[in-house]
Amino acid sequence: MRRARGAAVAVAAASALAAIGCGGGSGGSETTTVGRTTRIEVVKGADPTGRFDPQAIYRRDSPGVVTILSAFGRAGSAGAGAGLGSGFVISAGGEIATNAHVVTDGAGASLRKAGRLFVRFGDGNQVGATIVGFDPFADVALVKIDPKGLTLRPLALGTSADVEVGEPVAAIGSPFGEEQSLSVGVVSATDREIESLTGFLTSGALQTDAAINSGNSGGPLLDAGGRVLGINSQIRSSSGSGSGVGFAVSVDVVRRSLAQLRRSGHASYPYLGVSTQSVYPQLAARFALGTARGALIQQVVPGGPAGKAGLRAGTQRRVFQEQSWRIGGDIITRIDGRPVRGDSDLSRGLDGHVPGDRTVLTIVRGGHAREVPVRLGTRPLQSPRG
Repeated sequence: MRRARGAAVAVAAASALAAIGCGGGSGGSETTTVGRTTRIEVVKGADPTGRFDPQAIYRRDSPGVVTILSAFGRAGSAGAGAGLGSGFVISAGGEIATNAHVVTDGAGASLRKAGRLFVRFGDGNQVGATIVGFDPFADVALVKIDPKGLTLRPLALGTSADVEVGEPVAAIGSPFGEEQSLSVGVVSATDREIESLTGFLTSGALQTDAAINSGNSGGPLLDAGGRVLGINSQIRSSSGSGSGVGFAVSVDVVRRSLAQLRRSGHASYPYLGVSTQSVYPQLAARFALGTARGALIQQVVPGGPAGKAGLRAGTQRRVFQEQSWRIGGDIITRIDGRPVRGDSDLSRGLDGHVPGDRTVLTIVRGGHAREVPVRLGTRPLQSPRG
């Protein structure tokens, strides 16, 4: 899998930064704006009938989509670099949402944020920006600009809870630096898991065949009403270009992330400290697991919350249907009473919890069910499996 990272268009970004004097601070700008009054545009939905009209969506929402230029290291130094991505306005106060990887470099514990950041609007204005915070677990970042003298078009956040496969969508961004570009397609799948900047998986992602390429990162995926369904984040490709398999961080995940970033500038997530594989009926029958569904523990992180609670991983290596398994460990079947049919259910079961919360897991061990209380920890910046 390849992320549609802004670094892939670093040459275009470096040229743009040089044109505006990238040696300045992150709050600087060479753009001259007439007047100091912020204008906020509020318009009606793209089509009140719900009909998918890409032209109407573009007219309505493209003014709220921006290009983000980032610079790393000291200008002119050997370690200097630049990147380009997309973002979109979410408030009249100058808040802009984007991907964390658009405004950072590296991964895991070695992540570093851009030293200088600039935001370019479709009307030609270009201003300095600051990073309020970034969430490497969800690949979400919150950026802030001074809105004075600008015309802002905040985009409305929708919900991804009821999105259906086949629903038409539009993506707007700056693929390969081609700003204000529109592509359309459908939702190809929902509830996908994609890898974050920390190696942990982000659940609930939307898959789409709308063309997404390097530079689209951070731009919005929009529904027929022009509401944001997600932030375009990754592509899966063998060539490095879009091949009809793109992924967006769902807007419901984005909302939770932005709320934390506004409060404290960073995001924290609960941590169980296990790796699991999904149980299915044929596997259960082959090894007499005692349950046809659940999350079979393959690894317990030493000293982690699950380890402290006494959960056990499998120790017997077996191969079934060309896949390797550790058999003999605990199988998680419920979390706080909610069914766990596989890995994604376990991840979703932690939604709404914060580090330090107590949760109750129902497990099957040796064919017998039991409940195990666990005090959740704080997710580390690097996945133990990574």
